[in-house]
Amino acid sequence: MWIDLFLRGLLIGVTASLPLGPVAILCIQRTLSKDLRSGFISGLGAASADMIYAAMAFFSLSFAQALFTEHATIVKLVGGVCIATIGIHIFLTNPEVQIRRNRSGKGSLWQDFLSVFGVTLANPTYILIYVTLFATFGLSNDIGELQGMAMLTGVFAGCAGWWLLLTSLINLLRSRFTVKHLRWLNRISGGVIASLGTITLLSTLFNLYIEYIDELF
Repeated sequence: MWIDLFLRGLLIGVTASLPLGPVAILCIQRTLSKDLRSGFISGLGAASADMIYAAMAFFSLSFAQALFTEHATIVKLVGGVCIATIGIHIFLTNPEVQIRRNRSGKGSLWQDFLSVFGVTLANPTYILIYVTLFATFGLSNDIGELQGMAMLTGVFAGCAGWWLLLTSLINLLRSRFTVKHLRWLNRISGGVIASLGTITLLSTLFNLYIEYIDELF
């Protein structure tokens, strides 16, 4: 029973982490411009946020849905600003300075962890993803709290395992990247992430404007 729940959680964690969105771009960029440790620690930030959303979806689904429905606009605005800011920072980062800072030991793994943790946590749609995956794998919150913890441990292990695999594979390519390549990687990945954040922000503001116009008329 416990092993079965852990394995199902493991598969759910891997499945939820597979889409290559802003978080994956961040982890790949940091693996190439810094090192494997930085990329994997960034992935652990995503895995930690994933487990929080999985726990909310599993133990308190109705409360979580009500909370994020009520404050969805604020969450999207904050998330859009955070993602856009990180993207702009990556775009403007000089890879030579980044490499020197990393070699001197000045790079902050906590900063890597917390930034990706924040970006992932700013996307409440993960709750719906986990609700869907729980239903797909035949899980419900009537299995008990201890069994639920075994499943959530599997979710975290699956997420962390995926990020370890991805960053390890990317790390094998690091020797093929010159500083010029890293500079373009920063510009492309930073531009993509900043664009995603800006689109989220502008679409949320546009929806607020439409709602305001509807109230006036």
